[in-house]
Amino acid sequence: MKRAFMKIKMSVGDRIFTLTNHLLLALAVLVVVYPLYIILIASVSDPYAVMRGEVLLYPKNISTIGYERLLKHKDIWIAYGNTVLYTVVGTMLNVVLTLMAGYALTRNFIGKKFINLYFVFTMFFSGGLIPTFLQVKTYGLYNSPLIMVLMGAISVWNVIIARTFIKNSLPEELYEAAVMDGCSHIRYFMKIVLPLSKALMGVLVVYYAVGHWNDYMTGLIYIRSRNYQPLQVILKELLTSLQVTDSMSQMLSDVADTELVMRVAESVKYCAIVISTVPILVLYSCMQKFFVKGVMIGSLKG
Repeated sequence: MKRAFMKIKMSVGDRIFTLTNHLLLALAVLVVVYPLYIILIASVSDPYAVMRGEVLLYPKNISTIGYERLLKHKDIWIAYGNTVLYTVVGTMLNVVLTLMAGYALTRNFIGKKFINLYFVFTMFFSGGLIPTFLQVKTYGLYNSPLIMVLMGAISVWNVIIARTFIKNSLPEELYEAAVMDGCSHIRYFMKIVLPLSKALMGVLVVYYAVGHWNDYMTGLIYIRSRNYQPLQVILKELLTSLQVTDSMSQMLSDVADTELVMRVAESVKYCAIVISTVPILVLYSCMQKFFVKGVMIGSLKG
């Protein structure tokens, strides 16, 4: 049996409004996607064609020389492994601390208003770079991989999102019933709050993982050993200019022609961008369902 659908007749104004929205959305998608597409096809195109600006819609003279040179570079592999480690460990620590703080702020206790005010105060005011640097050296974290995990271990904005999510999604009656059954705060948090906060955890994982993966300043300021440097700092050396740096010279030492070296270096830059971007795109694709749901539920409501 066929269902009968009533067709809603749109006015001229509604049609113009809908068409304008579609055009703006299409333009926004084009602005975001096209640069990524250009980088992708340029990374597999002939360096000569890329330098001449001939790669616009599709790759020309497909070449993998950029990936071959990049994957031979030892520092890239070390930095890639460091960044993966910092991202995984740091994100786990971030999510645990944020959920614990968010849950604690939903409970009633003495001094709650002061702690809320203290959290919000740190969103607008900080000690500055020099006091933070001196503090890091005092704690013995300078040039230590731990600083990449502990720096920014908790975000006040994400704590607010977690608090709002837990407060709006978990009714107070659920907590009261658990307490009547002899449930402690820790058990209630582990057995009830965490299983019901999967959407929130998806949001926090995406936020924190992207932050750790793209972290550049922490490694630049607090890390001196090349063995501890994150990927972004190493990529900076490859993306600053077309000049051949020491690391690039090592990578391209067997290329005799200077002009060819410059063009291969240009191809390596695009390949480096692709390699550093793919993991985050994959992560967001996997967490998209939880991300959208968690943001909508945890949003502030008027």
